[in-house]
Amino acid sequence: MPRTVLYIASSLDGYIARADGNIDWLSVADGEGTDYGYADFYAGVDAIAMGSRTYEQVLSFGEWPYPGRAVFVFTRRPLERITPDVSLTKQHPSEFVHGLDKAGIRTLWLAGGGDLVSSFMQHKLIDEYIISIIPAVLGDGIPLFKRPLPQHHLALVKSTNYPDGLIQLHYRNAPGR
Repeated sequence: MPRTVLYIASSLDGYIARADGNIDWLSVADGEGTDYGYADFYAGVDAIAMGSRTYEQVLSFGEWPYPGRAVFVFTRRPLERITPDVSLTKQHPSEFVHGLDKAGIRTLWLAGGGDLVSSFMQHKLIDEYIISIIPAVLGDGIPLFKRPLPQHHLALVKSTNYPDGLIQLHYRNAPGR
């Protein structure tokens, strides 16, 4: 089964977007000369999974940021596919992940949003968590981890502190748990 990695940014108080989906607050971490390890991470990704609202947010950025990479959008709504690399799916996350082996996908980036992250967590489908904590408190918004969730035990792989205050935490599921 492929390795699923949640790679995402969160505010200090645990939100991935404002209540209206806006992510303008991420500009707090626009560090000059650093990509926070993104290029190395992205180079090891075979495919990307995201929810429909995350997909719509990515479309608002202008140029498609994932050319040549398979992107799977979990949705129950009709959405425009802007590139043949985008596939829309209604599959259950367990069924989806177990089917990735046949496609030769070894590493799946779970890019968000909150509902999809929660669903993957409910079914214990996330192998690693790379969470960049942005030095901002939003007070309200879309939570990274929606409740209720099953208990998970994680082992810290690495933490990296950046000069602009961003802290990146990398966890794996704890062995034997």
